[in-house]
Amino acid sequence: MQYQSTRNKAIAISSAEAIKMGLSAEGGLFVPESFPTVSVAEIESYADMTYQERAYAILSKFLTDFSKEELQACVDKAYTVEKFQTENIAPVYKLNPHTYFLELWHGPTCAFKDMALQILPHLLTTSMKKTNEESEVVILVATSGDTGKAALEGFRDVDGTRIIVFYPDHGVSEIQKLQMVTQEGNNVGVAAVNGNFDDAQNGVKAIFTDEEYKNLLAKSHFKLSSANSINWGRLVPQIVYYFSAYADLVMGEEITAGDEINVVVPTGNFGNILAAYYAKKMGLPIKKLICASNQNNVLTDFIRTGEYNKNRAFHTTISPSMDILISSNLERFLYDISGCQDSLISDWMDALKTTGVYRVTDEVKAKMQELFWAGCADDELTMAKIAKCKEEYDYVMDTHTAVGKAVYDDYVAQTGDMTKTVIASTASPFKFNQSVLIALKGYPAVAGKDEFTLLEELQNQSGMRIPQSLSALKTKPRLFDLVCEKEQMPQIVSDFLKID
Repeated sequence: MQYQSTRNKAIAISSAEAIKMGLSAEGGLFVPESFPTVSVAEIESYADMTYQERAYAILSKFLTDFSKEELQACVDKAYTVEKFQTENIAPVYKLNPHTYFLELWHGPTCAFKDMALQILPHLLTTSMKKTNEESEVVILVATSGDTGKAALEGFRDVDGTRIIVFYPDHGVSEIQKLQMVTQEGNNVGVAAVNGNFDDAQNGVKAIFTDEEYKNLLAKSHFKLSSANSINWGRLVPQIVYYFSAYADLVMGEEITAGDEINVVVPTGNFGNILAAYYAKKMGLPIKKLICASNQNNVLTDFIRTGEYNKNRAFHTTISPSMDILISSNLERFLYDISGCQDSLISDWMDALKTTGVYRVTDEVKAKMQELFWAGCADDELTMAKIAKCKEEYDYVMDTHTAVGKAVYDDYVAQTGDMTKTVIASTASPFKFNQSVLIALKGYPAVAGKDEFTLLEELQNQSGMRIPQSLSALKTKPRLFDLVCEKEQMPQIVSDFLKID
């Protein structure tokens, strides 16, 4: 299978090249030239498989230049019980007869990003060998909280790679920050950016598209790549867990193979819900894709109106991983439903860059609204849903999952659709302990308490165990304290790599 760029479909490269490059030279994102189809019978056969076997089955359809042994090794190294603390890897929790949580946070950093970032380093290093790459790969990451730690953990001390993560200085939770600034590893670097996630993301994109700077790196035998979901190697593993969730529902006799389900995804950068769309495109019986946003509701407005407008107030919320106004992976979706019109995508992305606004055609808007339903939830509603879910079901959600639950409840109220629904649960509540505890017990419950006291209190309230990786933060030294402006990011990279 060959891969083309959303801004130049004349490009045709292997999956190994696409994973190694991360981003196309003209700024486009790599997508497969065609999508494999999966029959209902094949999906039904996944019910008897382990997560690792399901992952191999799906990934092998896209990474056709990988040998069976190469891909199997990547899967086996990524999805271990030791890393995920559960044999199911991505278990499905039944909340009530028509609502299920797909728990994607059992990995080492307690967020859904582990599902892809535990395998990406193995896919990338394999791709480097397959393409005879002699340069050292430099992974640049902009994070709104979860990707950063998951990428740092995944690439820590991986031969032939270095990784540098940029995060918004005041745009992540205290636990997320602690996870990053205490990161160990001989090849890792972390810096805060004075601004929001979009500032960090735009800074990373600017480096990727700066030919002069890339030439400077090349002279020192460095090559840029990305661990953000702009990298196909980050996105394709996310398709797997939607098939896996469906197979689990079949195995548990919650549905019959072929039955339609709805899927709800709390999303900011559009990557996680794009993976669900790709699963639907491949044949997974998904009736409606429900896109859940927080107060930064640019995606809700776009799906409802067809106009993408990032020129709006930026809100720092209690669901910080969704505090995003530029949703990078939307480009891949628009490329697909526009009939792969690369020039049209280029025009829209240029307009977004120069004016902050673009409007899709009526045809694209109609297709999008047929596939998606969109809604949003502010912090107050998010907290109310956390409290209500605990009261009704004795189940504690994190703030992002609660946004998904709030939007889903609104969807049901407006449509009356009682189709069985899977909600992507994207993080452990312990990563956002302060906000979750306020929702459960009120502000006095957290006043004057440090993060680790809050972890213990949430353990008492939820009946869940504190993830070991989070409790261990208490004794870890802070190794990074750098704060920079967006314009200084290239220099930060140069300093880290020790080049002039």
